[in-house]
Amino acid sequence: MTRVTTADLDRLEFQAVQSGDHSAVAEQLLDLANRVEADSEVCRAELFVRAGEQWEMAQDAERAARAYQRAIDDGGETMIDARALLAGALLELNRVDEAYAYLERLKAVGVRNLPTYIHVTETLMAHSDLENALAWATRGVECFQHQDVSPYMHDLLLELLRIRYRIRVDLGLDEDHLDKLLDA
Repeated sequence: MTRVTTADLDRLEFQAVQSGDHSAVAEQLLDLANRVEADSEVCRAELFVRAGEQWEMAQDAERAARAYQRAIDDGGETMIDARALLAGALLELNRVDEAYAYLERLKAVGVRNLPTYIHVTETLMAHSDLENALAWATRGVECFQHQDVSPYMHDLLLELLRIRYRIRVDLGLDEDHLDKLLDA
């Protein structure tokens, strides 16, 4: 068993960027996930998510999907909900119905943070589903606009508002009350 810190993650992800060998780093992250102690700073589910992200950078959506599924099965908390990440990988694999089923489950249980809303919105945009991207962005803004949040979360809210605004422009929609929050 081993302990994993955020510094360890940073080191591995920097190594992937530096070397370009995302597959090797994904394998290292999976190995760590299989050996991590329960009270580690970084939980097993987050390690599976990070491995999946590395597989995606290596353009291996199938392995990414398997890593995200392991994160879901583990049940630990992750920065971005693993169901959202799995939906993105499934879209890459052209398993559209499965991807949307995961998004529906995620919507049903409720999204707990802005990074997940941003990820889903950007994923749907990348797959040319602007209407659903707008719905997810709007839901995220509405859920978090009145919360007393940290400066970091405020910046994420502004990022989601900007993404939402770009989608609305692409759809040819007029400015609405949420767009005006960008001017505040």
